[in-house]
Amino acid sequence: MGPTRKPNVCSRLSRRALGCFSRDAGVVQRTNLGILRALVCQESTKFKNVWTTHSRSPIAYERGRIYFDNYRRCVSSVALEPRKLYEMPRCSKSEKIEDALLWECPVGDILPNSADYKSSLIALTAHNWLLRISATTGKILEKIYLGPYCKFRYLSWDTPQEVIAVKSAQNRGSTVARQAGVPQPILLYLAVFQVLPFSLVGILEINKKSLIHLELIFVYSVRKGSSFNFLHMASQLSQHHLLNRESFPHYTPPLLFEVSSLENAFQIGGHPWHYIITPNKKKQKGVFHICALKDNSLNENVLTVTASGRVVKKSFNLLDDDPEQETFKIVDYEDELDLLSVVAVTQIDAEGKAHLDFHCNEYGTLLKSIPLVESWDVTYSHEVYFDRDLVLHIEQKPNRVFSCYVYQMVCDTGEEEETVNRSC
Repeated sequence: MGPTRKPNVCSRLSRRALGCFSRDAGVVQRTNLGILRALVCQESTKFKNVWTTHSRSPIAYERGRIYFDNYRRCVSSVALEPRKLYEMPRCSKSEKIEDALLWECPVGDILPNSADYKSSLIALTAHNWLLRISATTGKILEKIYLGPYCKFRYLSWDTPQEVIAVKSAQNRGSTVARQAGVPQPILLYLAVFQVLPFSLVGILEINKKSLIHLELIFVYSVRKGSSFNFLHMASQLSQHHLLNRESFPHYTPPLLFEVSSLENAFQIGGHPWHYIITPNKKKQKGVFHICALKDNSLNENVLTVTASGRVVKKSFNLLDDDPEQETFKIVDYEDELDLLSVVAVTQIDAEGKAHLDFHCNEYGTLLKSIPLVESWDVTYSHEVYFDRDLVLHIEQKPNRVFSCYVYQMVCDTGEEEETVNRSC
C-alpha cells in the first residue's frame, strides 16, 4: 500500500527558511528536490508547450542546453522562449563536430585554472581534432590532434567524467580490395584519453579476433577490483611507440567471457552481475534472456536490479505493437525526483497521440499525466527528456527534418497561452 500523507510544500519551505534542516549539503539538496517533486506532481501544475523549433541538422540536449547545427549553436531551454547562449563561427564540412560529451567539474579535485570548474563540451571534429569547449561561451579551451591515419567518429565515457574513448569509423577498405577478397587487417581504432588536461592512455588497433575482448575491456574498466582493467593493459604498452606509430610487441588480453547472441545484442549490468542477450537463432528475434555472468545460468527467479532500484525477475518476450491499443514507447527513470517516466502512444485514425506519465518509483502509482500536443508518428525516431521542471521532445522526420518541442512546468491559471514557434 502506498503512502497516504502528502508532503506540504509550504511547511517544507518554512522549515528550510528557519534552518530546521541539517547543514549538510546533501540533506538540503534532497529537501529541495522533494519540494520540486511535490510541485511537479500536484494537480494544479501543468506542463505546457512553450516553444517549438525545427532544424535541418540533428538536435541534441544536455543539462538544460539544446544544441543545433552540429553543436555550433547552443540555446538555453530554461526560458519561455529560446535564449541563445553562444554561437561558434561557421566552419567547413570537414571541421564540423561529429560527436560530443558534456564534462562537468569533478567533486573535490583541485584544478589548475578557475575556468576548469565550469562545465565543458568535449567535442570530436570531422578532421580528427579533440576539443574541450566552454559550455557557457563556446570558447575552445583545449585541443589535441588525433592524427591522419584513420577517421575518428564516436565519443563515449569509459569512466564517467574521467576517461573517454574515441572510436574510429570501421575500416571497410577499398571496393577493389573487397571484391578481390583481400582481408582488412585493422577494422577500427580506439583511442583512450584522460580528461583535464587531455592525456593519452593508449590506442588500440582492433581486428576481428579482438572484438570479443573489446566489449569486456570497457565493461570491466569501470568496475574497481575486477580481474581485468583497460588502464592496466594500456600501461603494458609503450606510449612512446603508440604516439610515434612505431611497431610494438603483440599484446592480447586474456579472454574473460564469451557468449553467442543474435545481431550482437548484448547488455551487462545489475547487482549481482547479469547479462541480457537474444539467443543466436533467427526465430528467437525479440526474445531476451537474462543470465548470471558467473556461470551463464538462465534462471527465471534471478534478481537484476536496475538504476531505479527496480527488479527484473525473468526473461521476457518483446510484444508486437497493437496500433489500436495504447503502447509504451519510452521508459526512463528520473533519479533526482525518484520518478519513473513512461511515454504511452495511442493510434487515433491516421495519427498517434502521446502522453508522458510520471509514476511513483517505489509503489508504481500514477502521479501525473502530461499530454503532448504534437502528433506522434511511430515510424519516426523520437527522444523524450524529463529534466526536473522541463520536458523536451526531439523528433526526426524523413528527409532529415528535426523538430524540438519544449514543455515547461507552469501553474495553471485557467488561461490559454500561445505556443511560441521559433527558428533557432
